[in-house]
Amino acid sequence: MTDLSPLFHAHAAERQRTTAEALARTSFDALVISSGKVYTHFADDQDAPFHPTPHFAHWCPLTGPHHVLVVRPGQRPRLIRFAPEDFWYEQAPLGQPFWASEFDIEEVGTVEDVWKRLGTLQKAAYIGNETDRAQAAGLEVNPALLTAHLDWNRTTKSAYEVHCIEAATVIAARGHEAARAAFLAGGSELDIHHAYIQAAGIVDHEMPYGSIVALNEKGAILHYEGKRKERNGAVLLIDAGAQVHGYASDITRTVAAPHCDSRFAALIKGMETIELKLCDLVKPGMPYGELHHQGHLLIAGLLQESGILKAAPEEAVDKGLTRPFFPHGLGHHLGIQVHDVAGRQGSPESTPAPPPPQHPTLRTTRNIDVNQVFTVEPGLYFIPMLLRPFRGNEHQAAFNWSLIDELTPCGGIRIEDNLLVTRTGHRNLTRPHLPR
Repeated sequence: MTDLSPLFHAHAAERQRTTAEALARTSFDALVISSGKVYTHFADDQDAPFHPTPHFAHWCPLTGPHHVLVVRPGQRPRLIRFAPEDFWYEQAPLGQPFWASEFDIEEVGTVEDVWKRLGTLQKAAYIGNETDRAQAAGLEVNPALLTAHLDWNRTTKSAYEVHCIEAATVIAARGHEAARAAFLAGGSELDIHHAYIQAAGIVDHEMPYGSIVALNEKGAILHYEGKRKERNGAVLLIDAGAQVHGYASDITRTVAAPHCDSRFAALIKGMETIELKLCDLVKPGMPYGELHHQGHLLIAGLLQESGILKAAPEEAVDKGLTRPFFPHGLGHHLGIQVHDVAGRQGSPESTPAPPPPQHPTLRTTRNIDVNQVFTVEPGLYFIPMLLRPFRGNEHQAAFNWSLIDELTPCGGIRIEDNLLVTRTGHRNLTRPHLPR
């Protein structure tokens, strides 16, 4: 087992450096971050699964609500741990986690005492959702400019963060292999989901996002989360990940059963080739939007070769003919949040970098840079509502509608890997653990 202490020590030192710079640029002397409060469903006593404030998780992997971190440049961070006596829920002792030596840790038993222990801070900012308590403590709540600086810094991953993402990939890969086997054995969406969970060794609420386990036509619903019990599907699209110390993996595979339409099975193989070609293009300095554009060109070529589109790739992309087949962005930053922050920031000062009008769902408009981690996930779907407008417009003759109608019951295809950008190109974090 890897000793994470040296990796986390370097990670914490980098957090100290970048936070000190962000505070200096935004005229604050201190930063207070809470892990957050739980969300209770309206008119109920049931809580939603707890997700910590992402900026708290960036500093510290301590789980649970109401912890508070105090960061001052040049000083050791204070961690005020909420540790109540409670017989309703398990209260595990802190022990000696790998990260504890980086903080001055204090423990208190009530939320009120957490905030009393904070004391009085001058020129201090607060990030989190316990805003009433922060305002009462005289803190400036969630200042936009400081948050933008911190978001920007989160896109550059430390060695510790990369280790966590890759460890989450190892777990998810086990789940994907089990899910594939369950599908090829004729399992239902529910069976396949259960196979994934069991192989990954987790329960549902420990997943970084709800699994997408889609058989046949449901693969054309981008965020399908149903779990039907019908068996023996022809196509499986599974999008599922795992998380380690709050860092996520995000992996998608599409699998054809032996009885799948051979034309659709050929499209899956073509998309696998396209996804790997796009990964090979990744290098520092490349605009992510250009990578997305190359994805459309390659998919247009596959659609032409398959007889689905009659237009050449450049013409098809220029006229927007690929967009109904590939309606989402090529990928997104990955880290503490599955769709990690600052993908559309043009600078640390939160200068907006919106997507182009022709690709409004593109999540990442930044230039690719060293130590970014992001997904590459081209897709090809048969979505009736997106194809419908082309059936009667000036471009209808460019589509092979009879073939489209025959393939629509097969749903869609998405292949997704997680990449770390290096100085000379990239390292695929997914393929060594899930090669197919």
